[in-house]
Amino acid sequence: MTSAPLPSLDEIRASARVVTLPLATRFRGIEVREAMLIEGPQGWTEFSPFVEYPDAEASAWLAAALDFGWNPSPPPRRDRIRVNATVPAVDAARVPEILDRYDGCRTAKVKVADPGQSLADDIARVRAVRETLGPEGRIRIDANGAWNLDEAEHAIHALTEFDLEYVEQPCPSLDELVELRRRVRYLGIPVAADESVRRADDPLAVARAGAADLIVIKAQPLGGIRRALQIVAEAGLPAVVSSALDTSVGLSMGAALAASLPSLDYDCGLGSGSLLSADVVVPPLRAEHGGIPVTRVDVDPAALDEWSASPERTGWWMSRLERCHGVLAQRG
Repeated sequence: MTSAPLPSLDEIRASARVVTLPLATRFRGIEVREAMLIEGPQGWTEFSPFVEYPDAEASAWLAAALDFGWNPSPPPRRDRIRVNATVPAVDAARVPEILDRYDGCRTAKVKVADPGQSLADDIARVRAVRETLGPEGRIRIDANGAWNLDEAEHAIHALTEFDLEYVEQPCPSLDELVELRRRVRYLGIPVAADESVRRADDPLAVARAGAADLIVIKAQPLGGIRRALQIVAEAGLPAVVSSALDTSVGLSMGAALAASLPSLDYDCGLGSGSLLSADVVVPPLRAEHGGIPVTRVDVDPAALDEWSASPERTGWWMSRLERCHGVLAQRG
């Protein structure tokens, strides 16, 4: 399938809108999510790298947005994607309230190793998730690379009693992941790589090094659906599709990616719309009966107006768009 040429900056800017959406719960240290929405020939698409990301990294997110907005998605193999609940680093007492937002989800990803918290906090949170989901529920934990090797080994042992599905990015480096897999192999808990794929110069290095049992892929950071599919094919590892606190538009891109994978053995991290208390789509793309549909979504004009970013923030994003477009144009 031939991709459309890079659209001009004027063509992109003509429909670009920037929104600032409040979060229902503080997540990744932020309380609002900024995103740029763009209408392409194929429909609405999203450009929303986190504000601290440099242009070289953010340009991959723009490539993904333009791919989704200007090119047809690959043929889907499924029309519905099972999704997991995401539990931020909240107090254990809030876990039932958080999980209640995810209708019918059988799997929960629990954030651990948050700055300022202890392993005891993590254990209490995971225990609360297990008690809420029951014995049949699936629990995966995500440390975002915050543990060193010994901390990760100790934490995994401490959390083993909760029957973990896998542990995501427990350590930052490939060498640490390789050694950790060796140390905990007897426990039967797989290690997943996220940052080691999406923020790496070589996303396939994790597979070559034997540093993970599965990989977490996200459409925007990897440069789009086609690039993500290529990485999965070359890595030869099971994949979990996830999101990056996207609006419903970005989640629809992730669902299109998940729908096109040859196999999909894990529930996907595409239920994160429940972390937002407002969205640009009515109704928002949130978990119902444990899943979301594979569909292109239409942005609600009233929501765009209601949650429109300030002129200052809109100008900041327009400047970022111009810079990242320049990066893509130089790459050809």
